[in-house]
Amino acid sequence: MKKGINIWSFREGTEIKECVRLAKAAGFEGIELSLNESGELGLQTTEKEARILRDSINETGLEIAGLATGLYWSYAMTSESEANRTKAIDVCKKQLELAAALGVDTILVIPGAVGVDFIEGCEVVDYEKAYDRALEAISHLAKDAEQAGVSIGLENVWNKFLLSPLELRTFIDTVGSSYVGSYLDVGNIVHSGYPEQWIRILGHRIKKVHFKDYRRTAGGLHGFVDLLAGDVDYPAVMKALEEIGYNNYVTGEMIPSYTHYTEQIIFNTSAAMDAILGRTTFKA
Repeated sequence: MKKGINIWSFREGTEIKECVRLAKAAGFEGIELSLNESGELGLQTTEKEARILRDSINETGLEIAGLATGLYWSYAMTSESEANRTKAIDVCKKQLELAAALGVDTILVIPGAVGVDFIEGCEVVDYEKAYDRALEAISHLAKDAEQAGVSIGLENVWNKFLLSPLELRTFIDTVGSSYVGSYLDVGNIVHSGYPEQWIRILGHRIKKVHFKDYRRTAGGLHGFVDLLAGDVDYPAVMKALEEIGYNNYVTGEMIPSYTHYTEQIIFNTSAAMDAILGRTTFKA
């Protein structure tokens, strides 16, 4: 498995070039980028610009581990608004286009939401409608994914949707495309389940993995803590990943970043991941 770091782990506003420098210095093999509304890598970015960005990152010896986006919190494939749903689909198509240019094999996609507690005023959608809309959208986008040669990884997030590994497995199998699978976030599972169980149930459907940690007793967003400081059973997670033959990137997604000496979280995360991956030799 390769060790990556998500760009959201860095101080907000940090340029991609600086994020790459820090990731390389901390010992990561790849960095996961994010598609934004605008900026260095935004909806207006062309394929040519993406290839230039890819080459500049690869020249440092770092790979691009994946392409995420936070835009699905604003534009949902499950929304009551047809315009909103259309925008979400357009975002996914742009993600696929840029991912292909960046040399990325999988994009992170949130397939919609029934409701989101941490977004004030977020609409609440009937679960059955949300399921049908998401299934229709992802089934349609699977064709675009195959054409781009880039997989769609559906992330499990706090969206009150696709709440169990059995449901997610059924959803993926119903789409029926090898270009649609799971982008498994182990930290997001802990408040209501056990990531090692999700891994075994989803099996070969897992395209990418996010590493986070979560402390159940804290509750809410405050429960997210540094790797190895929470309740994720990482030895069990690693055993499950090895059992299913997973050998792609595991990417640290550390949110929120530190208030002071922000860069230190990158180095701490790298060291913790080395321990999890069995790359550290401890001496008495």
